[in-house]
Order: sequence, then structure tokens, then C-alpha cells
Amino acid sequence: MFNRLLIGALFTLLCPLLAPARASPPATVGFQYARMPDGTEIGIWYPTCGTTQHQALGLYEQDCVVGTEPVGSAHPLVVLSHGNGGSFTGHLDTAQALARAGFIVATLTHPGDNWQDQSAATRIERRPVALSALITYMLQAWPSRNRIDAARVGAFGFSAGGFTVLAAAGARPDLAQFAPHCREHPGFYDCVLLRAHPRENGGHGWVGRRDGRIKAIVVAAPALGFAFDRTGLAPVTIPVQLWKAGRDAILPAPYYADVVRDNLPQVPDFHLVPDAGHFDFLAPCIATAMSNPICTSRAGFDRSAFHARFNAAVVRFFQSHLR
Repeated sequence: MFNRLLIGALFTLLCPLLAPARASPPATVGFQYARMPDGTEIGIWYPTCGTTQHQALGLYEQDCVVGTEPVGSAHPLVVLSHGNGGSFTGHLDTAQALARAGFIVATLTHPGDNWQDQSAATRIERRPVALSALITYMLQAWPSRNRIDAARVGAFGFSAGGFTVLAAAGARPDLAQFAPHCREHPGFYDCVLLRAHPRENGGHGWVGRRDGRIKAIVVAAPALGFAFDRTGLAPVTIPVQLWKAGRDAILPAPYYADVVRDNLPQVPDFHLVPDAGHFDFLAPCIATAMSNPICTSRAGFDRSAFHARFNAAVVRFFQSHLR
């Protein structure tokens, strides 16, 4: 027992020195909670060394080393954007999988569109701006920014976050499509949200711009897909991995992921998950949260087993396109 403890202690001390020369990154995941200068809360995952501890984060949990420094250098960066009413914690298992594979991962709680504050829930033009601000913070202000390869940046987004990363990659939605879409489908989730939080002056003009630092994106169950025609998606020339839930009752087919798939200028790496619901792209919840609707899966659908496959595919995609 003593020898094992001694070896473990020596590895912890030597790991930061050895890590840059390793053929593969250490499997231990570090985690930092922080706030950007504007107050936006963020979570950061990265390869590290040290002793893990179990940690609950809202509806989720993880084993990580809290507050340590990253090890190694020239890590690619992936930023994550959550869906409407979510938080930075919603995809922590995907963030951990990427960190184990050698990525530095940063997620944010979108200001005005999160579980505590819905005041800007339909001000979608603010979302890609916030995501770009997160990239800027990680590359220019984060204390361990020298560990990141600024030429290798990717983005992952779910639901409204899927819209966000498409927009950050240059997509331009036709916001004039909101009115006819919601006249035809007044009960759809996005239309109910628009009635609860009307956009100022109809919001027909898109003012977003592409963030050229992003080199590849993963899009899961994208919101507002109906607003993207071929012209609007033409600027998205980087690699795209696209996921569709076959049992999505929140953003039902064929108005969302299908439209994006059909109108992208290049064929995406498309994945249909036949029995998944919309929220199955979120991390598996802790046992005490299983009554929450976003934690509940369709009978017979194993979210944990699906996430093992999902996370592996996301990691492979970013490994391939952020070389």
C-alpha cells in the first residue's frame, strides 16, 4: 500500500514535467469554475494531473481535479453553447470526454437565456456574440491561455446552442420566417417562447457575423432550422457534424435538423438517433433529479449508453478536423 501511495505521489509531482512529451494526454480531467469580466459564468475542462474528487453540479455530477493547472501545450480549444434555459453544466460529460482526449473545453451560461434568467431568451443575435467573447477570453485572458493552440478552435451547440454555433460559423437566418412558421405551428416550443418574449420590432434583420477562429462545429438538434435556406447556410464552409433526435417532440421533424442538413453547402457528418428525445443530448442526470423533464428519457432508451457513443463520435470528429 505504501509503495502504491509513494508511486502515486511521485507521478503527481512529475506529471506536469512529463505530460508535454507523452504520446497521449493524461486521462485525468481538471475543472475550473470562473466568471468572465462581464460576469458571465463559465466552466473549463482540461487535461491535468492530480487526485480526482466527486462533485455535483446542478442536475449533474462529475469526477475531476478541481482548480489545478492544465498540463501539456498546444491543446485545441472547443467551446460549448447550451440550449434555451440551460447552463454551462448541461454537457459536462461531453466536455470531460473531450478533455480526456487532450482538448481544452470552455462552456458558458448564456446571459439572459438560462435557467435563472429568460429576459433575453429570444434575442438570439446575442448568443453568437457571447460565444465569441468566450473564445476571446480563453485565448487572451485565461491564465493558462498559453496552453491553447489558437489555430485549432471548434464549437459544439445543442438546440438554441446549435443555432448559435451555426451563426458563429457564418450562417445567416431569415428572421422574416418566424411569423409564417408560427402561424402554421403556434404550439411549437419556439413559437410559444416568441409569444412570451416578443422580439423588438419583429427583428427581421440579422446583424451577426462569422467568427473565423472557429474551424469545425458539432450541432445537435438545432433550434430555428426553418430559418436557414441555402443562401443563409452558404457561408458555412467549415466541417459540420449534425445530430438529429428521431423522437424530438420539442423541435419536431422536418422543420429543424432536416432543413439544416438539406441546405448546408457541404454534406455534414449526419447522425440520426432513432429513439432519442430532444433532451437526450444533455448529460445523464443525478438520480435525485430524474423527475425533472429534461432528465427523463423515453422508456427503453439508455441515455448513458447513448452518451458513450455520442461523446466518442464528437471526440473523433474534432480530432479529425482540428489537427
